Amino acid sequence: MSLWAILPLSLPIVIITGIWAVKCGTLPPESCFFSLICSAGSFLVMLIGLLRYAQVIEKHQNCILNTAGLSTAWICAAGLILLGNFQVDFAKVLHYVGAGVAFPSSMLSVCLQSALTYKLAKTQEQYWVGHLRMGMTLLALISLVLSGVFFCQESFVLQHASAIFEWIYCMLIMLFYGTFAFEFGDMSGETLMVLSRGGSAQSFNSDHKAEVGSNRHQVEGFPMVEASW
Repeated sequence: MSLWAILPLSLPIVIITGIWAVKCGTLPPESCFFSLICSAGSFLVMLIGLLRYAQVIEKHQNCILNTAGLSTAWICAAGLILLGNFQVDFAKVLHYVGAGVAFPSSMLSVCLQSALTYKLAKTQEQYWVGHLRMGMTLLALISLVLSGVFFCQESFVLQHASAIFEWIYCMLIMLFYGTFAFEFGDMSGETLMVLSRGGSAQSFNSDHKAEVGSNRHQVEGFPMVEASW
């Protein structure tokens, strides 16, 4: 397995394990660990989203779905920072603002990535990955809707059910990001070169073709030099 493929897998492994370990405590030290986990998750979401954006440009070309997928992933990361670092018992408004930003944007992000997967799919394996992501997206949407509906109720039982569906939703989103391991296994250093060029597919392709043409010219010109001797 490529080292790049480990990066998206680390998000669900570390975050889900860490969240269940601290159980979202509102008092130290649990609250401190919960904030740290959310901050780490936010960073990983930003990094994975950026690398996915660059890889799509490298392997295919940039498109609206790709740009929107990156934007919504970063918006989700911003909301996750607010949600994790402002506990509901001490900063309720900021906590709910973070939740209001993170949940819808993460839902939109996985929808865009599912659509992008189908758009770029060429092999049967890639279509199966698209089916997997679409199934996880639908389950996440159902969980998010049920969580929101139950959250508006005054019943303690329904409030508890809302929290359960909220955690199910979070786990599904983390697992969704883990599926990027399929694409990241083929990632190379050229993906980072796309980012260094400002994410321009045109400049990347033109520079790459110029480099190939230059190398070919040197190889073809070598026998002529040798023959002149």
